[in-house]
Amino acid sequence: MSVKTALDGKVVLVTGAGGGIGRDIALMAATEGAAVVVNDLGASLKGTGQTETAAQKVVEEIRAAGGDAIADGGSVTDPDAARAMIEAGVKEFGRIDAVVNNAGILRDGYFHKMTYEDFDAVVKVHLYGAFNTSRAAADYFRGQEGGSLVHMTSTSGLIGNLAQANYAAAKLGIAAFSKSVALDLKRWNVRSNCIAPFAWSRMI
Repeated sequence: MSVKTALDGKVVLVTGAGGGIGRDIALMAATEGAAVVVNDLGASLKGTGQTETAAQKVVEEIRAAGGDAIADGGSVTDPDAARAMIEAGVKEFGRIDAVVNNAGILRDGYFHKMTYEDFDAVVKVHLYGAFNTSRAAADYFRGQEGGSLVHMTSTSGLIGNLAQANYAAAKLGIAAFSKSVALDLKRWNVRSNCIAPFAWSRMI
């Protein structure tokens, strides 16, 4: 008799899952029985360049361990690409149950030297990215009357940090975003929560 795990039969999208915390979340979700959409643009920490090998490698790890996963190389900054991530999960596995908004970039710099482009790029990935994937999933969640959104915020946003005005603004925005989404979607049994991790990973 097989032992039922926490995410049996669930389908989870994890963004920025090609390495670091996102990879570990994807692997853990698969271990707990979920089918995983492993999203990663394969970009540098500044968001430049692109290769889909990062996501595919994690998919191969999951499959080698007996799990089920597909790779996605779309950008969370693009609403159409975010919608495609969700739809890929539904097409491949029949449903979508959770989105972990983990994708992120850094363009650190003292505020008096920070460019518009560096501010814009970080906010687009973190805050707009969280909106894009969550919005794409919301219609499916409402239809099935259930779902879970997990957003990565940061102590940089909650208490501030040197040379991270862009990142801190995006991360505190995510915390407020999550609270409002939780209120809006509560009637459909959809949860929206934040995690503020501190970990040694490629990003830091």
